[in-house]
Parts: sequence; C-alpha cells; structure tokens
Amino acid sequence: MILQRTAHTIENVGIAERTFRIRLDCPEIAASIRPGQFLMLRLPGTSDPLLARPFALYDTVLDSTGAPIALDVVYLVVGKMTGLLADVKAGGAIEIWGPLGNGFPQLEAEHVVCVAGGIGQTPFLAFVRELLGTKGYAGEAPKKRVERVSLYYGVRTSSLAAGVADFQSAGCDVHLASDDGSLGQRGFVTQLLERDQPAGPFIGCGPEPMLHALTKLTASWNAKCYISLETPMACGFGACFSCVTKVKTATGWDYKRVCIEGPVFDATHLVLS
Repeated sequence: MILQRTAHTIENVGIAERTFRIRLDCPEIAASIRPGQFLMLRLPGTSDPLLARPFALYDTVLDSTGAPIALDVVYLVVGKMTGLLADVKAGGAIEIWGPLGNGFPQLEAEHVVCVAGGIGQTPFLAFVRELLGTKGYAGEAPKKRVERVSLYYGVRTSSLAAGVADFQSAGCDVHLASDDGSLGQRGFVTQLLERDQPAGPFIGCGPEPMLHALTKLTASWNAKCYISLETPMACGFGACFSCVTKVKTATGWDYKRVCIEGPVFDATHLVLS
C-alpha cells in the first residue's frame, strides 16, 4: 500500500562531495518499505520544482526495541530539487510517498555481487543487511540468505565516494574503482569486475553506459544479473507513463513502467539501446 505523509527531517548531513544523507521521521513508511524500493520526495509550499523526485531507500532506522521509526535517503546534488533539498534543516518538512516499485529479488546464493556507479550504490546498503540476515524489512524477521556480499563501486574521483564505511560496517566486501585513479583501481568499475570475475548473481545500479557494460559482461559469463534503473519519473505510481523502458516480449518488445514493473528488472529482459 502506498502511503503519503509529511515527514520531518531529523538530520541532513554531507557524506561526500555534493552528496547528502537525509533522515526522515516517517515510521509507517519505514515499517513497510523493502530494499530496492523507492520514495517520491517533494518540498512543500512550492511550485518550483512542481513535481516530486524519486529516491532509493538507503536504509531504515530502528528504535531501541527494533521498531522502524525513520528512513535514510542518500542523494547527489545535480539540479534545482536536490539543491533545495540540501538546504533543508532539522525539523524541516518533506512531502513523501511510498513505498514504490518492486524491490530486489529474494536471492539465496553463496555470493551476491552488487555493482554500482556514480550514486548507484544508494539502494544497496539495506539489501546487503537483508541478504546477510542482520536486519529485517517490511515486517520480516532477519534471515541470512547468502554467505557473502561484495560491492563493486566506481566513481569519477575519490571525493564522490559516499557511504563506503557504511557498507564495510554492514559486512560487505568493498572493491573500488575511479576514473582518475584517486581511489582503488584506475578505470571503470566493470573493468575491475572483469579482472576479478567474481561469482554472481549480480545486481547493478548506475549510469546507463555502466549498465550496458555490466549486462554484456555477465551475459558472457552466463551469470544471472538484475538491473535497478535510475529513470526520471513524474508521479511514481504509474499514472503518467513518463518512466517507461523497453522490455523484450515474445514478438519483439514493449514498454514497461519503471515505477510499477521496476525499478528492478532481469537484465536479459531489457532492451538497452
């Protein structure tokens, strides 16, 4: 069930260059959201920007009894909405609706590999904790599903790497790459992945060229791969059809709404142009 609420900001802190983590007091949505799902956020009392923007769940926040009381979103300042969001202080109101989307698949495997580029790491922290069984979501008790989770994370430069310590403290093996060589291996994250050739299944999120490369690479390994798309959206619940993506069908291809049928898709089903 989609809930719409006005949440109050608990904190809004910088965690990397132009990158912030905002914590919102919204217990009902925090109690019902799963890793891989997303939220629509809008600043109240303004028509510029008029539309809300989609943001992935970073993680939920629990009280001393283990009950979800708040949720975290990590975002990169790239335009007017995120620029204004960065100025929101503790106590400031945010309009929020969710949970939205289908979330990550319920994987059970020896080793799961998350592949992120840019700000694409943000959906993966909660997923790591769910897979390793250290935290439950949407009313489910924690259950260990995998023995090991790795994050392959690529950025343009070291100052843009956000949340690395969070992933390490969650028990994730973190492998880093940067375009300029200032962090980890120099080059693209898919080049690092190709060097290591870890066992999958794989989950990817990030810029479209990275997703193209990841899809081709995992297909060459005959490995299962899922993609979480970062498609711009207007409504978030399927009414406007502004976020469609091409998906293969028996007769060719058709459009699917990323906000409803996604944002997570089997990579073999996508038509990546």
